[in-house]
Amino acid sequence: MKFYHVSVLRRETISNIIGDKEGIYVDCTLGGGGHSLALAKELSEQATLIGLDQDADAITAASEKLSTVPCRHILVQRNFSHLAAVLDELGIEKIDGVMFDLGVSSYQLDTAGRGFSYMQDGPLDMRMDQSSGKSAHDVVNTYSEHDLYQIIKDYGEERWAKRIAKFIVAARKEKPLETTYELVSVIKKAIPAGARKNGPHPAKRTFQAIRIEVNDELGILHHSLEDAAQRLKPGGKICVITFHSLEDRITKRAFKLMATDCICPPDMPVCTCHHHAILKIQGHPITPTEEELEMNPRARSAKLRVGIRKADLSVV
Repeated sequence: MKFYHVSVLRRETISNIIGDKEGIYVDCTLGGGGHSLALAKELSEQATLIGLDQDADAITAASEKLSTVPCRHILVQRNFSHLAAVLDELGIEKIDGVMFDLGVSSYQLDTAGRGFSYMQDGPLDMRMDQSSGKSAHDVVNTYSEHDLYQIIKDYGEERWAKRIAKFIVAARKEKPLETTYELVSVIKKAIPAGARKNGPHPAKRTFQAIRIEVNDELGILHHSLEDAAQRLKPGGKICVITFHSLEDRITKRAFKLMATDCICPPDMPVCTCHHHAILKIQGHPITPTEEELEMNPRARSAKLRVGIRKADLSVV
């Protein structure tokens, strides 16, 4: 299956991130290369575009898509949590812009063999980097009932988390759960019929929770956003697209912290934290237009947050 992904808020992201057309830009979630291709078309031959993705299929697809762009491009199969190390290895100190398109790609969702989708039968995998780490099979079949409950409750914000965890543990005692459809069947049994009549697919929140756990999506996010902002030149932009409330909340908090000078308790008479704001938040979150939603319903929950790097006054 050919790697594809419908890039959400592409026009808005590129118009916000671009500054120096001869600068250095990083796409931390390369995917199929949609955002990167749109950005590269606006850059000159002297510019550098760096793309990161832990999915080997994404690197292959993006390499083909970017093969004709005029600017220099470097694609690295690495999780965005390693951004600082990648820049150090390339001998790059500062960049002009960085973007994150969080979540799972259309290709990953629609490829049954990757195990991300509750709409198609496939192995319980859900790893964005298939070469390493635990899989959804490991989580579903080895985590304790309490840990499953916490994950489904916290990462999926699932009302029926306790029942789902209990039913998963009971089912795996008979035989290990091997496929996405087997897990969907257990989830449907756990959620009362009346509660399944309205709202999203009954397995949506649980699958989201397990995917987040498998890939540690939230655990690495705050630190990665701070690393990215620290490497921006003054005036450089950080653009982050989120798709659900958990990652958006983390992004919002990270931006707010980086845009705050003092983080001492309010009753402190003198600042002792020596914290300096490095970011200015640009306006309100940007959401998809009705036109985009008609073309791509998966974009409905997307939000684009933009921050601008301030000068580092602490070294003046």
